This record gives sequence, structure tokens and C-alpha cells, in this order.
Amino acid sequence: MRIAVFGAGGVGGYFGARLAQAGESVVFIARGAHLDAIRREGLRVESPLGFVTLRPTAATDEPAAVGAVDAVLICVKAWQLGDAARSLQPLLGTDTFVVPLQNGVEAADQLAAAVGQERVLGGLCRIVSYVSGPGRIRHAGLDPRVEFGERGGARTPRVEALRRAFDKAIGVSVGTPADIEAAVWAKFLFIAPFSGVAAVARRPAGALRRVAETRRMIEEAMSEVYRVARARGVDLHDGTVGDGMRFVDGLPEDATASMQRDILEGRPSELESLSGAVVRLGRQEGVPVPVNECLYASLLPAELEARQQKPRPER
Repeated sequence: MRIAVFGAGGVGGYFGARLAQAGESVVFIARGAHLDAIRREGLRVESPLGFVTLRPTAATDEPAAVGAVDAVLICVKAWQLGDAARSLQPLLGTDTFVVPLQNGVEAADQLAAAVGQERVLGGLCRIVSYVSGPGRIRHAGLDPRVEFGERGGARTPRVEALRRAFDKAIGVSVGTPADIEAAVWAKFLFIAPFSGVAAVARRPAGALRRVAETRRMIEEAMSEVYRVARARGVDLHDGTVGDGMRFVDGLPEDATASMQRDILEGRPSELESLSGAVVRLGRQEGVPVPVNECLYASLLPAELEARQQKPRPER
């Protein structure tokens, strides 16, 4: 397959490199010093599952220079999705499809509004990874996994083709769940509460789960997300919150969330797509989400400062 990876950070850099290593034709859409280093020295992934260096690496900041591809993996941060969607057109051929791998539950709808419902699959990934320096990706935790599927649940040739590509990749497991919406929400139920609590507490996973009060806060925030999902008709099973807590317990002791790292380092984060989305969707469905509202309100001043935005007027 010819695959464009839109965003070559911790997620796109890792999964794109593994696909290229497996023999797929991969081009990275990147920018800035990271792009310069990839072009000059190649893209290097450091992982307990094996290092890989792509040299030469097909990389550009101009989608028009790439042309039509078979699939586009959207790997930018959730708050960058609007700009990415507006830049996709040169990559889209007659049968090109798009797979969002962002945190959150709104990416597929946002992409569908930009490029058409028929082009968009649902998708998610699980990995702890980050850009450790220009042209360098470090996989720091979790067994890397990607899941995707048709939003209506059909088994289609394009889903199977992308699955075969990932099946060949070293250091990646792949799934094609029948209900990708439920799978995306199950991840959201974990990542939004964990990211919010970790950012407020400013501590890694091990410290959070050892303190009973903090552990209970994560679990209560997950329960709120579960109730919002069920109110929206998402088919999460009764044990989803327990699954989320077991995932927290399985994280490396020093694991941190990307939103947490961004907020603590003064960068724009995915707050609006995580804690903010729980608050918005909870209000839409009439479901109280007091723990998530507290997390969101606590982190919003730092987010506004990072974005150089003025405080919002009281509503």
C-alpha cells in the first residue's frame, strides 16, 4: 500500500516507521526541525521491541508533493486536526481512505465533515511514545497497538488491506473490532480521566494508583465517561470501567500522559478533546460529570495561557 502518515510525532513516527520497515510505501508529512532532521539523517525509532532507522526517508511538509495515496493515517494532536483536515485534499484519490489515530471521540466526525463520510474509518492506537529529539522517536511504554474499522461495522477490502499491512509490521499488534465506536470510547474512558488526573496531580501512573484518594478520582471520572457513552447509545459493556482501571494498573510505574506532559511544559494540549469533551458531551446528554468538570476547570488556566488566549467570560 501507499500510505501517507500525517504527523510524524510519537504516534505517526512509530507506526509509520514500522510499516515502512515491513516494506510498505510510506511518506511522512512533517514540519520544522523534525522534518529537516528526517530528511538529513533519516527517521530513527528507539524501542524495547527493536530499533529501526529509515534512511532515506520520504518526508515533506507539502501534501501536494505526495499526490494520491491509498490510505492516510492522521497522527497529529487532536487540537491540530482542523488544520490537517484542510490540507488533505492533494492526498485523496478516488478510493483513498482516512484513519484518525488521535485521542478523543470526535476526530472521525470532524474528518468526515471535511473529506466526506465515505472516506473515513474509525481508529485508535495505544502506545507511550514521543519525539526525543529532531528525527528521533522513543517508544517508552505499552505494547504498541492500532485498531480501526468501518464506522458502520462492515468488513471491507480496504480494512483488510490495511490490516494485512500492519500484520507484517514488527512491534505492532492490530485489531479490526466489529464496533469501532465502542472501541474508541473504551480508550477514551481510560485516557481522558487518566490524563486529567495525572496533569492535575503532576505525577506518573505509579504514584497515582498507590494513593487511594487519587485512584478513586480516576475511577469516578471513568464512571462519568461510561454514563455519557451509554446515554449516547455507545455499546460499552458493564465491565468497561474495571477494564480501564486494570489498564491503569498495567502502565509502567513512570508512565505519563501526553496531555500531562504538554500542560506541564507549557505547550497547547488536548484538554478540549479529552476532559473538555467529557464536559461538553455530558451537558448535551444531561449527564452530570462533576469530577471531569473539576479536572477541566483546574487545567483550563494553564491551557489558555499556553495558547495565549484570554480567560473566558463567566457564563
